[in-house]
Amino acid sequence: MRNTTMSAPRLSRAPLYAALTLGAAVMLVPFAWMVLTALKPAAELGKGTWLPERVRWGNFADAFNAAPFDVYFRNSLLMSVGQTLITVVLASAAGYALARTPIRGRGLFFGLTVGMIMVPVYVILIPRFLIVRSIPFFGGNDWLGQGGTGWLDSWWALIVPGALAPLYIFLARQFYVDLPDELADAARIDGLSEIGIWARVMTPLIKPAIITIAVFQFQSSWNDFLWPLLVTRTDEMRPIQLGLAVFSHADIEVQWNYLMAGTALATLPMIALFLVAQRYFVEGMASAGLKG
Repeated sequence: MRNTTMSAPRLSRAPLYAALTLGAAVMLVPFAWMVLTALKPAAELGKGTWLPERVRWGNFADAFNAAPFDVYFRNSLLMSVGQTLITVVLASAAGYALARTPIRGRGLFFGLTVGMIMVPVYVILIPRFLIVRSIPFFGGNDWLGQGGTGWLDSWWALIVPGALAPLYIFLARQFYVDLPDELADAARIDGLSEIGIWARVMTPLIKPAIITIAVFQFQSSWNDFLWPLLVTRTDEMRPIQLGLAVFSHADIEVQWNYLMAGTALATLPMIALFLVAQRYFVEGMASAGLKG
């Protein structure tokens, strides 16, 4: 009787498990095609077969040596780490302010933050570019931001404009709201400032949220293509996503095996990051929408 009772819920969930398995398999198809194409010699690319007749591991080394990919990887790493650090600090501070500090108009500010989530990034792309180009006293600009290039083709342009998004403020605020008020009240009685309460008391308690925000921001920065395309001009500043374009230049035939090999190499840091932060990331995503 016990076995029958325990197996009934499992049988009722079988269609759900089957659907999830099918969805996972569908999502893995592009990744499998990428890896298998990266292992093919050039002569096999036009045959339309999935499995390579002869595995060529040298495609990865050839792809890495075809361009200064060590520079591209370095640039992507510095850009992603820089944006992630700024995002974690600013998003957690803003989220704490919206959730815990008794400021006037807090609800209005939170509503504006949620509203900004709805604005597509492409709407603000041109205004953001014009602001970056018109930064005073940078790139030969005068005090009015005219006459030079501002932050273009610099680390400032790669890191600062993309270092924070309203979504991360919203996620941080959702976690701070659920923490007990008694913790902050006790810290205030002990004479701790609001900055100290945020940094030393509240933020360590929302580690899943911090890691979730960091993973999201790092992934977004690492995969960004359009913004670096607009603000960089030299190989010394280009990230990995722009570097992959060397295999699909307009005046040559697309080298699919090298392009897929380079793409697979560019994917490895994201896979490693998710494996390391998986437990906290899943916990953070499961909890974020349940808090008031």
